[in-house]
Amino acid sequence: MRTQFRALVAVATALAATAAGSAPAVAADAATIRINEVESSGGTPGDWIELVNTGAAAVDVSGWVVKDNDDTHVLTIAAGTTVAPGGFLALDVDPVFGLGGADSARLFAADGVTLLDSYTWTAHASVTYGRCPDGTGQFATTTVATKGAANTCAPGQPPATPWPGGTAVTVADRPGELGGNLSGLAYQGDSVLWAVKNGPGTLYRLTWDGTVWTPASATALHYADGTGDVDAEGVVWRPDGIYVSTERDNAASGVSRLTIERYDGVSGTATAEWNLTADLPPVGANSGLEAITWVPDAFLTGRGFTDQRTGAAYDPAAYPGHGDGLFLVGLEAGGTVHAYALAAGGATRVASFGSGFSSVMDLEFEPETGHLWAVCDDGCAGRVATLDVTGGAFAVSDVYERPAGMPNLNNEGFAIAPQSACVAGRKPVFWSDDSDTDGHALRGGTITCTDLDADADGIADDVDPRPGDPGNDTFAAGAVAGRITGRGDRSVAVSAGPGGAVRFDVGAGTTPAQLQLAGSTATITLGQGAYLVSGAVALSTLTGEPAVVTVAPRSVPVTFGVPAGGSLAFTAALTGIRHTGAVTVEAAGLLCAAVDTVVVGTTGNDRLTGTAGSDLVVGRGGNDVVTGGGGADCVVTGPGNDVITTAGGDDRIDAGGGNNVVDAGAGADTVTAASGNDVITTGAGDDRVEAGNGNNTVTAGDGADVIGTGGGNDTIDCGAGADSASPGRGNDTNTGGRCESFGR
Repeated sequence: MRTQFRALVAVATALAATAAGSAPAVAADAATIRINEVESSGGTPGDWIELVNTGAAAVDVSGWVVKDNDDTHVLTIAAGTTVAPGGFLALDVDPVFGLGGADSARLFAADGVTLLDSYTWTAHASVTYGRCPDGTGQFATTTVATKGAANTCAPGQPPATPWPGGTAVTVADRPGELGGNLSGLAYQGDSVLWAVKNGPGTLYRLTWDGTVWTPASATALHYADGTGDVDAEGVVWRPDGIYVSTERDNAASGVSRLTIERYDGVSGTATAEWNLTADLPPVGANSGLEAITWVPDAFLTGRGFTDQRTGAAYDPAAYPGHGDGLFLVGLEAGGTVHAYALAAGGATRVASFGSGFSSVMDLEFEPETGHLWAVCDDGCAGRVATLDVTGGAFAVSDVYERPAGMPNLNNEGFAIAPQSACVAGRKPVFWSDDSDTDGHALRGGTITCTDLDADADGIADDVDPRPGDPGNDTFAAGAVAGRITGRGDRSVAVSAGPGGAVRFDVGAGTTPAQLQLAGSTATITLGQGAYLVSGAVALSTLTGEPAVVTVAPRSVPVTFGVPAGGSLAFTAALTGIRHTGAVTVEAAGLLCAAVDTVVVGTTGNDRLTGTAGSDLVVGRGGNDVVTGGGGADCVVTGPGNDVITTAGGDDRIDAGGGNNVVDAGAGADTVTAASGNDVITTGAGDDRVEAGNGNNTVTAGDGADVIGTGGGNDTIDCGAGADSASPGRGNDTNTGGRCESFGR
């Protein structure tokens, strides 16, 4: 009965296809009939294959044959079936045969031998596989199943256009040196290319010798426990390691293992692993995570990227510990891209979207253009697509043919040189050929680039007030303006950041770069890394070495350290300081955690009062009276007889020389005093006190305290707790015997 039902459905659909056009059925070129859409799972009433007539005349398909990948599975199209011009014919292949997760749809002439068209896939589509556009385009995952009707593909997906660069392609490796199975590629800076081989799993560090890329190192890859042969498919470099997307352990090649592994570039043992197998759709063991790239949070938030978990705008703060960007991985099966936040505790999927292809081989984020490049292999004739964030999601913006000089190779890796390589409107791109055709695994070409820095001064034209002056060192964008006061021996690239900010990318070197912002006396010192300045002064360190911000209220240098992932913002008054991450502050040799307010005294006798928050209070000499209002205060005074009082909080106090009176209050306090007859009192907490020379009186509250003094007749009361006191030479007193350890 189901066979009769299938035949009736096929005939009924065919009659509808004939009725769709007014022209009678005539003999026509069989090439106008194409497989157009395939449903291999969950169709109605079951699996089906759709044909389309791309020609201008109706075509009689009576007796034509449809098969899957098994020649014994045969469906013969009923007599009298025609397909009108532009018409569709849906053929229900169940229960004659079913279409599998890794299968083919093949169309033969009536002789059952002459192959007219075919399509092969490695996993079930999330919806269906369909040509985009109908009849002529490559197969891609559709957004809606359209049985017997025009396909619904990614919105606005364009037809393929010529490669946006030079037509010439040249080999870029020595013959036979890298061999077969080379897969993903990724730049580190402008002089290192990382590459991975999928079998045996190998990580290559490649350097350019002026003509070709040569291996500086080749490292066999293993999992974190030191075992396995990692099927490495994609690679991306980050400052904290090299991230590799994998399909499986080659030692257990029949089992899918979809992981992201992190390596240090030296050892072949992974330093971290994120196993995504349970979070992703089931795929064949050799059809897994083929591609990986990284996209910064600043770009995503600036473009209005949507978090599909919440349906709201992506908020990086919702994923603590994930760093400053998302990792995008591409599944070969189906061509879907998934965005993940990776943290020490695991991976969280933030979004998923189509790549524009039925399988994706590599992904490359190009920060200069904001394009996400998706790459297909010879199964898609070597096409690539660009995706841009539109309406909160990545969507295909353009599709390009491979360069005219590139054969249709099994290219699985793709890397675009950084903007610094843009010369005369072109910069290099490289592909890796898994098949090592003619003994070469790497080939290079060029892609069009816009020279964003016409005068080559390192300052992009859109933030360069004098774009025609190569000697200019000023920059301006939005509310940010300033000058590079020193580049040291480093490259400094200045470009527009999100929301009117200015981005600084600083290369390696021994002497730091320095900036001065308009409207501020602060000096900003930058090491190797990426930094964002959004105001005077508002700065964040995206990656790399900490930024150092120095101000000098009343001629006292105060230095803030802003590490990767941290941010700092303050006004000239140094009140209401805003900071995130492990920001530090230092003054007069005292290093503390970040504070909310800075108070600096004169050289006279001052009364200095802090706030209820965390304060840095600096006395410059004289007999100062310092009162901290609460919080984790940082107090440093010079010579003089000072009186210092702080409330609860983990305080750091350096009272300097003189006869000082210090009452540090509760908290884990650190108190230091130089020579003088000091009276130091702390409240409950694990305190550390160094009282220096003199006849000192130290009284500690409850807690495990550590107390030291210099020479003098000291009186020490350690209070309750497991305490240790180390007085210097003199007639010292362990009051009440409350110092469990007393003496040096």
